[in-house]
Amino acid sequence: MNSLNIKSLSDTFTVRKLDSSDIDLIYSLCADNLIFYRYHPPFVTRESILQDMEALPPGKDISDKFYVGFFDAEALVAVLDLILDYPEKGTDFIGFFMMNANLQGRGAGSKIIQECLAFLKTTGCRKVRLGVDPGNPQSSAFWQKNGFHIVSDAQYILMELEIAID
Repeated sequence: MNSLNIKSLSDTFTVRKLDSSDIDLIYSLCADNLIFYRYHPPFVTRESILQDMEALPPGKDISDKFYVGFFDAEALVAVLDLILDYPEKGTDFIGFFMMNANLQGRGAGSKIIQECLAFLKTTGCRKVRLGVDPGNPQSSAFWQKNGFHIVSDAQYILMELEIAID
């Protein structure tokens, strides 16, 4: 069973696990991100959020999944879906990351990702992977700016970042 101190994912924001009581908050954040859903249909629903909260890749169980929110006071700043040790031990997978649209382009998303990467490195993670929808210039630019590079280009563009070993 994996244990992760999710509060350590950010020094800037309060981090906590999201659950069904947060659906309206998550929906509001997601619904404002029209560019994402242009490349990743269908448009978000409350039901699709609940499904995402429980979705797991093959061979993983709920103890490997961390569907978390980053908060500034009571305001939801970002949502992150993190799967530990997937597809292999030492590689963590970001299944979903979305920022509050009003905060995009101000460095908050990059700050969150850099803080997450720094913490994941302390847990033994050596690589982080994620998928980007083909054609989505916003997502692709964001992840490349944060050091990720393309390793495969198929249904989704697979990107990853090797975390430097000290």
